[in-house]
Amino acid sequence: MSKHYTSVISNLFGKFAHTEFPSIIQHTVNAGYVKLMGLDMSEFREPARYATLNKLFTRALEKPRKIPEGKSKMISSVDARVTDCGTVTGGKAYQIKGMEYGLEELFGTYHREAVEKVEGGTFMNFYLSPKDYHRYHIPMDLKVLSATHIPGKLYPVNFPLLRNKKDLFIENERVVIECLDRKKRTHVLVLVGALNVGKMVLLFEKNIRTNSDIREPQHYTYDDLWLERGELFGWFEMGSTLLIFSKKGSIVPEIAVNQKVKFTDVIAKIK
Repeated sequence: MSKHYTSVISNLFGKFAHTEFPSIIQHTVNAGYVKLMGLDMSEFREPARYATLNKLFTRALEKPRKIPEGKSKMISSVDARVTDCGTVTGGKAYQIKGMEYGLEELFGTYHREAVEKVEGGTFMNFYLSPKDYHRYHIPMDLKVLSATHIPGKLYPVNFPLLRNKKDLFIENERVVIECLDRKKRTHVLVLVGALNVGKMVLLFEKNIRTNSDIREPQHYTYDDLWLERGELFGWFEMGSTLLIFSKKGSIVPEIAVNQKVKFTDVIAKIK
């Protein structure tokens, strides 16, 4: 089966982004991207100091941001915009208002029980634009039970498609991460690929290779993998979307649709 055109485009863009050009050309590419996308580089290195466009995309913070005190606060994993949030009802959530999808299809075969465990709970969608900080961090102390890479297409995850393309999250490539909090309540994090996202990197699972030739879901389980609130666990290569699903009664969201959030901002109270 041949690759979908979105994967081909993303592969070509990925090759360009990973190429280290002669310094004068690379400086021009980096500076042009910063200007075109309106990047705020105040927390990062000078654009010229990144050897490739990809290193600029996946840039690390130069100074760590302060994590709020107290374990009762759930923090944003990313710098992003909240495209929707609400209650999981009848196994359904929304990619954006009026565009529902099924969690069973999103999570895939390996996480069917998790669909029931988050029924009546909270869903939150975070869209990272190409200008955002692309790294993702754990929103609360979580024990990672498993991760599944589900191959798929790489349609853009922007507002026009969120509003008009049904099952966008389900059709796109994604990584589903099933977790338990300190009180053994289920939370599911889903990283959704998008056009020009050559890869979604998972630091705790090197075997996951997104936008590759893999055609069937790949599933990995863990015995005692704890990640602490604020801990870096990977990055998107370009912007994309992070979805969080939490068991009913485990959190009280403190965000609104269309709100811009940054990593370390409080997004919910942990009960």
